[in-house]
Amino acid sequence: MSYYIAPRFLNKLAVHITKNFMELPGVRVPLILGIHGRKGEGKSFQCELVFQQMGVEALHISGGELESPDAGDPARLIRLRYREAAELIKVRGRMCVLMINDLDAGAGRFDRTTQYTVNTQLVNATLMNIADNPTNVQLPGSYDSTPLHRVPIIVTGNDFSTLYAPLIRDGRMEKFYWEPNREDKIGIVAGMFEPDGVPRREIEQLVDSFPDRSLDFYSALRSRLYDEQVEEFIHSIGIDRVSARLVNSSESPPQFKKPNFTLPHLIEMGHLMSEEHNWVERMRLSQEYNRSLAAGDRISETAVRNASRETETMKTIDRNQIANPETTAPNAGNRASAPQTPHLSPEIMEQLQQIAIGGHRIGIEYVDKRRFQTNAWKSCASLSADRQTEAIAALAACLQEHPKDYVRLVAIDPNAKRRITETIIQRP
Repeated sequence: MSYYIAPRFLNKLAVHITKNFMELPGVRVPLILGIHGRKGEGKSFQCELVFQQMGVEALHISGGELESPDAGDPARLIRLRYREAAELIKVRGRMCVLMINDLDAGAGRFDRTTQYTVNTQLVNATLMNIADNPTNVQLPGSYDSTPLHRVPIIVTGNDFSTLYAPLIRDGRMEKFYWEPNREDKIGIVAGMFEPDGVPRREIEQLVDSFPDRSLDFYSALRSRLYDEQVEEFIHSIGIDRVSARLVNSSESPPQFKKPNFTLPHLIEMGHLMSEEHNWVERMRLSQEYNRSLAAGDRISETAVRNASRETETMKTIDRNQIANPETTAPNAGNRASAPQTPHLSPEIMEQLQQIAIGGHRIGIEYVDKRRFQTNAWKSCASLSADRQTEAIAALAACLQEHPKDYVRLVAIDPNAKRRITETIIQRP
């Protein structure tokens, strides 16, 4: 199977690795190349293909290895792997790189609830120190004055804005945003389906049928086509004999005929997979289960503020009554009896009423400009249809707290646990 390497990806990675093995006069070459982009677009796999083509040996570190119950272990691991790569360059006489996958998952801070540990600080500090002194990387408790060979570091991730800002500054890390275009997608998907004999024109139609899906979608689609044959195999031998047939069995491995790789069947299976993914995005049950607590906190805060305002108003009325009892008493009574309602436009009030009339739960969500592109909405409140007054107060509080964010109203079917409508009522 011949896999496709995107020319832009190949050029960027090859140039970075080559520059780090060259002596360019008066040029400071960044040691780290950060490849970031959407999930499932083949960043790590494309790196492996480039390494194979260039004859580069890679030492890997996973983002999950950047935390440990023992403080200092992840930083020591980075230094150890870096020194191992430098030794391989010296002994084997070939290029080596240090590859850190999903750096943002191990060393990033996504929100205020993400724990920022000593190890996170040490990982950032260690990478910064290596980037500044690539030939002088020491292990804790020892010192070796012999200069090391410079080792390029490749890191991948989805959102580098979660990383420590001085680490990703220019001079230390060169950034490369990877988003395959249509030609890249067609080439990579054609490489996946090459053993199956799918014509290139059908690959183009398949990619155009799912333009918003990442590359891992097509790999999963190819695997999905074998589900029918695996199901037939299970039923043919009996579900109670599957383990004995496949594990430590003297029989030869089962053979499967070639699945149906025609374009209509591929598109049909693709739509089924897309619908399953859409259900995940629509349901968001964790938000639904946790909204009541967040909504209660916000509504309580709003109620406390309103009660405080009413108390101050009553004190002012009492003082005015004492000073001018015959002129202020009627007006004071009118002011005391007038309810305080948040100011919302008639269009927003109509949308709230329509959700309540339909018997749906009222959801209020917000998101900033950057995360709007990834559809990463956060919940302000979620209330039942009979709590329309509280929903008005919660919506007014959310609009006041997030004047520069997107805010939307969501109608949720309480029985089916799914979203009915999503309407943006504020755009920054």
